[in-house]
Amino acid sequence: MNAQARPPARSRISPDALLDELSSGGPWLLVQDLDGVCMELVHDPRLRRLDPDYVQAARQLEGRFAVLTNGEHEGSRGVNRLVEQALAGTADPAAEGLYLPGLGAGGVQLQSRYGQLTHPGVSQEEVSFLASVPAWLHAALGERLPALLPAAAQEHRAGLIEMTVLDNPLSPSLNLNPLMAAVGDEPGRRRELQALALELMQALLEQAAAAGLEESFFLHLAPNLGRDGSLGGGQERLKPADQGSSGTTDFQLMLRGGLKEVGLLVLINQCIHRRTGTAPLGLEFHGRNAPHDHAGLLDLCRSAIDPALMPRLVGVGDTITSQPAGAGGGWLRGGSDRGFLTLLQELGDAFGTANRVVLVDSSGGEVDRPSLADGRLEGLSDPEDPLRIDTTMPGGPREYIRWFRALAARQSTDALQASTVS
Repeated sequence: MNAQARPPARSRISPDALLDELSSGGPWLLVQDLDGVCMELVHDPRLRRLDPDYVQAARQLEGRFAVLTNGEHEGSRGVNRLVEQALAGTADPAAEGLYLPGLGAGGVQLQSRYGQLTHPGVSQEEVSFLASVPAWLHAALGERLPALLPAAAQEHRAGLIEMTVLDNPLSPSLNLNPLMAAVGDEPGRRRELQALALELMQALLEQAAAAGLEESFFLHLAPNLGRDGSLGGGQERLKPADQGSSGTTDFQLMLRGGLKEVGLLVLINQCIHRRTGTAPLGLEFHGRNAPHDHAGLLDLCRSAIDPALMPRLVGVGDTITSQPAGAGGGWLRGGSDRGFLTLLQELGDAFGTANRVVLVDSSGGEVDRPSLADGRLEGLSDPEDPLRIDTTMPGGPREYIRWFRALAARQSTDALQASTVS
């Protein structure tokens, strides 16, 4: 499919209608982002909360559900800590298989529901370099921030830095939301913070190159405005802060291969292997030995996967962007969920599996995001957007969790009826 072509129009369906579709039989796999989808966005990731009923529902969907996130499972701010907190005193997630299965760090950190972690293709040298990053970022921010913060925020600077530097084991990051809140609605200062974050992360890439790891990492920006082919390696475009938006707030040092599009193929390969005993992309397939371009991934699926084995896919995300490109016309489209949702849609077209794209409204949290409330998707999509949104959930994570629990309940009922009949 020509990525610039507008696909045929398709009517949106309600969340209830999607439930009915998934209850009509046939194999399917739900691939879901986390932050902004099943939990509210917050300035400090340590304050995130998971609904224990959501965690239990995920367990009921075993084999039909996987997460795909740029966040991580492990670490002090990992999602596993949120699962443990949600279930404290009621269940042991490691013993009962209640961790969220799927991929973290964009697609290079694989976890089973028992919390068993692997990161195939990642070297010890890369892990060691990443482990040194948080301390370096702490020191750099301590030196550079005083010039950018208002006097009222200076006494809290150490706490702000602690919230800003995310010590993720495989994707150390800067989360500017606490600093954006500290400077207030001053676009100029917010853009200065963005420029500083970009400078520091570029310095880390240069340090990695000097250590012989030039091909190991890339910089992921969220939200972003797509990729700029004029920049080295097609670097993601930063979304500048303005009067009504913080723009890009997350700056993540990611391992090459940590792309959600690649992760989607890893999850499909696993799903087919669980169901049939055959791994069409190979038992050793992982994000670091896969094509990293959209067309290459689509071609790989077409050449390697028997259409009879391909499950229906449901992709759930919240982070897509679109804004006019300016005088030249056209649109700048990005967002950390756009790539995998677009590939998922195109796989549905190629394999005839009627895949569905679900967009959850994450504007109700503490982080500035466009709203779905009026149905226009302004700032998220545009009239020429090749990504079709099949189902929207303007009620945000709370609406999604209700829907997710209903889906799990239906699957449990269907399984019970099937076992009774057999």
